[in-house]
Amino acid sequence: MTSVSLFRFSGFADCFWALSRMGFAPLQLKGTPGLKFFKMLGSGDANGFSIRPNWTQYGLLCVWENEDFAKRFFQENPVFQDYKKRATAWQTAFLKPTMFHGTWDGVCPFTSVAEFDPSQPVAVLTRATIKKRFLWRFWRQVPRVSADVEERPGLVFAVGVGELPLIQQATFSLWESGKAMLDYAYRRNEHSAVIKQTRELGWYREEMFVRFLPYHSEGSGFWNVNASSNT
Repeated sequence: MTSVSLFRFSGFADCFWALSRMGFAPLQLKGTPGLKFFKMLGSGDANGFSIRPNWTQYGLLCVWENEDFAKRFFQENPVFQDYKKRATAWQTAFLKPTMFHGTWDGVCPFTSVAEFDPSQPVAVLTRATIKKRFLWRFWRQVPRVSADVEERPGLVFAVGVGELPLIQQATFSLWESGKAMLDYAYRRNEHSAVIKQTRELGWYREEMFVRFLPYHSEGSGFWNVNASSNT
């Protein structure tokens, strides 16, 4: 299974601490029992889709051997407990992959373990490394697509995150149903036009797309728990 955790901080001391963890936490998390793959993520300003960093919001993506390892981590791991103590809000989504393609740092850490049902809630993770010569074109499109996704029927939550500002970008979104997500992704002119451009021009050096069934949520402050199929 996969987990996505988001944290929000306030005050200079805690925000600086969270920024410093981007470098230190990966060293502490290596060797965590059952943790197959993980990424520390920063975010952009506003809803995350911005070239300006958001110093108050960070994320952690984890891929686990099984749910028992994940639950033990969230209950006992000192790194995660420190994040919880300092954050003004935190929330974790428990996810079962239903479909994926592409690679992340040359590997594919996900395994399909659930069936996609368009009537059920769905979470989507996209990630790409943008070729430097296409950075200007990519970021010129972002404001239009970002404005288009806001207030979209069926959208529960969306945030832009990333490992490296400007170049390595990711998005995480939760939808009330797979149908609502598909309607936006493939039938909305703004979004489908950008997808077409990326395919025709080859904007990305590496990319990955993952679709999940969200089945459990812990914490609060980012999305309505009703977005998960079993809270």
